[in-house]
Amino acid sequence: MHYFSSDFKLGILGGGQLGKMLLYETRKWDIQTKVLDASKEAPCKIACNEFVLGSLMDFDTVYNFGKDVNVLTIEIENVNTDALEKLEEEGVKVYPQPSALRIIQNKATQKLFYTDNDIPTSPFTRFAYTSEIEDSISNGGLELPFVWKSAQFGYDGQGVKVVRSISDLKGLPNVECIAEQMVNFKNELAVIVARSTKGEIKTYPVVEMEFHPEANQVEYVICPARIDEKVAQKAQEVALKVADKIQHVGLLAVELFQTQEDAILVNEVAPRPHNSGHYSIEASYTNQFEQHIRAILGLPLGNTDSKVAGVMVNLVGAENHTGNVVYENIEEIMQLDGVTPHIYGKKQTRPFRKMGHVTIVDEDMTSAREVAQKVKEKIKVVSKG
Repeated sequence: MHYFSSDFKLGILGGGQLGKMLLYETRKWDIQTKVLDASKEAPCKIACNEFVLGSLMDFDTVYNFGKDVNVLTIEIENVNTDALEKLEEEGVKVYPQPSALRIIQNKATQKLFYTDNDIPTSPFTRFAYTSEIEDSISNGGLELPFVWKSAQFGYDGQGVKVVRSISDLKGLPNVECIAEQMVNFKNELAVIVARSTKGEIKTYPVVEMEFHPEANQVEYVICPARIDEKVAQKAQEVALKVADKIQHVGLLAVELFQTQEDAILVNEVAPRPHNSGHYSIEASYTNQFEQHIRAILGLPLGNTDSKVAGVMVNLVGAENHTGNVVYENIEEIMQLDGVTPHIYGKKQTRPFRKMGHVTIVDEDMTSAREVAQKVKEKIKVVSKG
């Protein structure tokens, strides 16, 4: 198959920032792209060959969109899987495969998959409805505190809540959900695994995530993780086991907990490029977006090593700011060595919305982390008054 400067067409479901960054790579290689998204303002709109406006959850929309592409991929997992299965039956190559998406799309299914396959994960209980949880607590079946997660459509701090008392259940949607035992972790880690259509597999180095205490969002992603070599090896092994059992094609971001006793537990996975891999655009020989395209097209996978230490800072909308976005002090952070901002192209900001990220690279991890702190304190994502 000729992919470069040819009639070949790659379809992408989802037009957000992950798609936009995938498109940097398709443009580098002159691969034709067609993107589906529900927003007229989708960040991908400016960079694809063909943009289609429509719902990712609607069967007909997804099916009709996918009929004339050669390979179909995703940048968000909340898509109509029935349509993908039909397209796959009709000969469209869909990566990651619908079978992998079925496991991952629903958090209850995902957790059951781990327990069925002896993949270490925190204990959990599945509920058909949130309203059943209170009974379970009162009759001793479930102990506080726990983490409530909606089984479907949760992302970026949406659909996740730490429940410390019964009153914390108020206001949660009454949906299928899981209650996960709280993990007293030392570190949150992630490993990105790339798996090609030819079965070639590579992992990226283990990264460490530092979280914002209130927003339940990652504040810094640090590569390489500042952990013991043995722990890093165990994290890689667990991530590879998940990839082997799911048999996905493309990227699989495996989020992990390192417990106080240095055990590794799988938190959750995403079958696509991921926030924890953004550092790779500046810091790696092959960034995650290029790797995803190599994997789904069956091209040789690239080198996953880092050239330098990298720290990524998420740019999220400031609290109490909603409206047209302004990035304050961006020129000041650009005066610092090794600092590259990425602005996603979302015109409207709101509290904690992901608006961009900044990568800081340095030969030395300690100084990269220090500069990241300065960047974090300096740059502000606000709205015009």
